[in-house]
Formats: sequence, structure tokens, C-alpha cells
Amino acid sequence: MTYLDDRLGVAGRVAVLIGGAGGLGLACATELGRAGMRVAIGDIDEPRLASSAAALAADGIDVHAGALDCRDIDALTAFYATVADTYGQIDVVVNVVGGTFLQPFEQSNPRGWEALTRANFTWVLASMQLAIPHLRAAGGGSIINMGSIEGNRAAPGFSVYAGLKAGLENVGRSIAIELAPDRIRVNTLAPDYVPTEGLAGTIPERVADPDPAGDDRGLDPAAVRDLAHRISIPMGRLGEPSDVAGCALFLASDLSRFVTGTTLHPDGGAWASAGWFNWPEAGFRNTVPDTVAEHLLGR
Repeated sequence: MTYLDDRLGVAGRVAVLIGGAGGLGLACATELGRAGMRVAIGDIDEPRLASSAAALAADGIDVHAGALDCRDIDALTAFYATVADTYGQIDVVVNVVGGTFLQPFEQSNPRGWEALTRANFTWVLASMQLAIPHLRAAGGGSIINMGSIEGNRAAPGFSVYAGLKAGLENVGRSIAIELAPDRIRVNTLAPDYVPTEGLAGTIPERVADPDPAGDDRGLDPAAVRDLAHRISIPMGRLGEPSDVAGCALFLASDLSRFVTGTTLHPDGGAWASAGWFNWPEAGFRNTVPDTVAEHLLGR
């Protein structure tokens, strides 16, 4: 065992990942499994669940897979019971499932609010509550909730989702204090936009093109997106699932044994920049450079 293995202290522990069959959930399951943890992934997408479980097993990871809709609290309860029966313990819980869609608040309605609440908030409360006795029996553990940068800033078009993510972060912080005497830690990961299959189409890449026939300027779309990301994200690139998964491993491990009730931001500095963009030639500015405005006015 290496020094780092010893410091992580996760070998043989059991992690439950709700929403673990794809995107950030699968990245976290892979990271935890490669570090020596046994992983139990639950997901609503049965074909993807089967293929992801097979991929994890092929990677030498001890994996248990269960199909469930986490919004169904009875199904969630049964999944926890099955994992406990299978492995005899639960040490880490990663609550990943969530989702939203672009819609001005004025056009939203109570039915949509309820759907967003069930998808992003209510089930996480149930998952945390179900985890408590298992983590307490293990002598402590770690709950990691997947939040969002939108829970820490305004998000026009995603207002209800942003409010729910802010609420999730704060309820996690409060529960962390309640559970601290039991050595159960509760923390939040709040990434910015990380391209995954589940987020495809959530935010349009382009606004309406004034020339529907196409771009006759010979611009490379990939180069345009790359420049946009270098402007908007201080570290100059979009996040990758492994960037978030690495933070999950830290919060699951003994390296963070004295960290609870806090939020990590794997976002390349996007939240810290608070509207400051790194414009080519103009550098970091919190307003649009005149040259860009002139281009838009003169196009």
C-alpha cells in the first residue's frame, strides 16, 4: 500500500451512487472504484445501467447495480436495503440525479415547479435520511450531494432550479452540523456546466443566426466554442467529468475527514470570477469591450 492509498483510506469501503450509470455519476463511480471502493450504482436507465456496470466490472471494480426511479421513495428505500444486504455496510453516498430545462419564470407553472422539486430536492432529502443509520453503524461516513454553480449565482431561465440547488446546499450544511457528532460528513459539489449526455441541449450553443443559410465566414465551430470557453472560464476550458469525480474521491476519503458542511467548486474559477471574462487582447473585464460592441453593432 502506498502512502497515498493509506491517506485515502477508502479500500474496501462501500459507496452508493444514485444516478451512477452515466455522466458525472459514472465518472464518480469509476474514480471511487479505481481507488479500491466497492460501488453500488442505482439508475432509472436500465440499458445504460447494465452497460455501465459491465464496464466498471471490466475495470476490476466490485459493482452492484440496481434499477430504480429515485423519485419513488419506496424504490429508493429498497435499493438501500439491497446494498446493505449485499455488502454489509455503507460508508459513502453520492447523490447525483438532477435536471432542469430553460424556461422564463413567467412562463412556468406549479406543475413544473413540483417536477423540478421532485427531481432535484425531495429525493435527496430521502436519500440522506436513509443513509444516516448505515453510516452511523459504520462509525461515520460521507454524504456528497451534487449541487451546481447555479445555486450560488443568479440563473435567468433556470430560476426554480437555481433556488432548489441553493436550498440543497444549505440543508446539507445544516444536516452536516446535526450529524457531526456521529462523524458523518455532508458536503456539496457545485460544478459549472460539464458536457455530459444528460445535459445535451440544456443550453443552446448559439442564438438565432441572422443568416439561416449558414456561416459564410469560414469559421471553425470548434474554434468558436473553444474561444468562448477561454473567455468565460478563467482556466480556459470546459470541465470534464473526471474533474468533478476527483473532488468526489477527496470528499469520500480520509483526506477530507475534518471537512463538513462546505461546498467545493470544480468550475475552473467560474464562480470566483463572478462575471469577469478574459477577453482576448483586453484581458479580464466585467463589461463587454468596446471592440466587441462595435462588431455587434456593425455586423
